[in-house]
Amino acid sequence: MAKESMKAREVKRARLVKKYAAKREELKAQGDWEALQKLPRNASPVRLHNRCQLSGRPKGYMRQFGISRINFREMANKGLIPGITKSSW
Repeated sequence: MAKESMKAREVKRARLVKKYAAKREELKAQGDWEALQKLPRNASPVRLHNRCQLSGRPKGYMRQFGISRINFREMANKGLIPGITKSSW
């Protein structure tokens, strides 16, 4: 389980990226690199990191479901994810 502060930091970064997205595109189109550097660092989409929505785990993230592999496995075994079944052959 990730610390709440780490989860909150990622949410804050996502909010900043969304806020400055239009301004970043405009500055890039103009080629104004100096003004682009004056924007907050966390406004850059490169700084975002995918985290599990349930536990906040940064590694083993499955994009299609938005959760970590561990939570995916638990939920799939309980039948909470529609269309996912444990394979056996």
